[in-house]
Amino acid sequence: MKSNNGKKMKVGGSNFFVEVVLLCLILFPIYGLAEKRPLRFGKGGSFKILQVADMHYGDGKTTPCEDVFPYQMATCSDLNTTAFIKRMILAEKPDLIVFTGDNIFGYDVTDAAKSLEAAFAPAIASNIPWAAVLGNHDQESALSREGVMKHIVKLKNTLSLVNPVEVHVIDGFGNYNLEVGGVEGSSFENKSVLNLYFLDSGDYSTIPSIPGYGWIKPSQQFWFERTSKRLQRAYMAKPEAQKGPAPGIAYFHIPLPEFSSFDSTNFTGVKQEGISSASVNSGFFTTMVSAGDVKAVFTGHDHLNDFCGELTGIQLCYAGGFGYHAYGKAGWARRARVVVVNLEIMEKGGWGAVKSIKTWKRLDDQHLTAIDGHVLWSKSSAVCSEQVPVERNKLVAHE
Repeated sequence: MKSNNGKKMKVGGSNFFVEVVLLCLILFPIYGLAEKRPLRFGKGGSFKILQVADMHYGDGKTTPCEDVFPYQMATCSDLNTTAFIKRMILAEKPDLIVFTGDNIFGYDVTDAAKSLEAAFAPAIASNIPWAAVLGNHDQESALSREGVMKHIVKLKNTLSLVNPVEVHVIDGFGNYNLEVGGVEGSSFENKSVLNLYFLDSGDYSTIPSIPGYGWIKPSQQFWFERTSKRLQRAYMAKPEAQKGPAPGIAYFHIPLPEFSSFDSTNFTGVKQEGISSASVNSGFFTTMVSAGDVKAVFTGHDHLNDFCGELTGIQLCYAGGFGYHAYGKAGWARRARVVVVNLEIMEKGGWGAVKSIKTWKRLDDQHLTAIDGHVLWSKSSAVCSEQVPVERNKLVAHE
């Protein structure tokens, strides 16, 4: 290394170290690369994910609720949303918390950074890893869409990333993947047996001739395809080479047009409003089908829908509205979705690959009632229609 005058620079001492650090920061201004805790299945062979959709957090106790009974209005605020998250964390003890957009309602926040911190505070305090994507309302404040995501990745315990570190050009902010390793000490401990994909589904169309909401763009789909192929190659390589890909789960905010494929005869849950997808079909559903690893997609956006329906081997699921400063329906409880992924027991003992993916929802009522428990995917197709008894998942509020 030479200085500007051509003389050799001194490479010892603290000045050189400071210069190297500064140079790295200039050359690699990457957000969200602080050391992250790896995700892994627990000793019991399961991994649980809590999905929180559409918090619509505002300014806390001064922000009123929407669509609750008149007698509830005087005492209802964003703090009810916070209390619901805390109850869910205590009841379910998830391994990962996923926030699927509209985390804050930008139009109604005084300070976007403070509102983001307040919205995610229960997850931060729980010391449980969490991840987030953006919705169509997060950026409607002083912080841009990029600014919101950059603030999120700086918060404690988050695994969120602004964008893939290896990709220089990609649409949106908050496209990344997380790998979930097998049980420590098992033959699968060095493999990702479950892959989680997070994508920015945008906010609104930027093309004048195309009205409505945003969509997942070709650059994002290209990244997804490359990432899926890389993960599949690793999973099907030695040791413990597998014949097929590890199951994947995708999370984003705005539902795909394919969510309109269902009626009351072929889904679990309720459909109480139209599917507010983009007015164009970008083909991401076909991209996932072609990739072959995604077994379930989870979105938010339409607060009064909470159903799951299977289409061409992929479960398309809503979480149902979570937040109280968001449109809902008086008397129809706010809710959250839980997903549990279970591993199979190998013939020689120990935990192997994923055996099943199950889900249920919990209502923000006195007992956090669990409803609509069912299997989303299983290695055995005969089990796919099995119903999980809801009673075994029911916990009272103080547990």
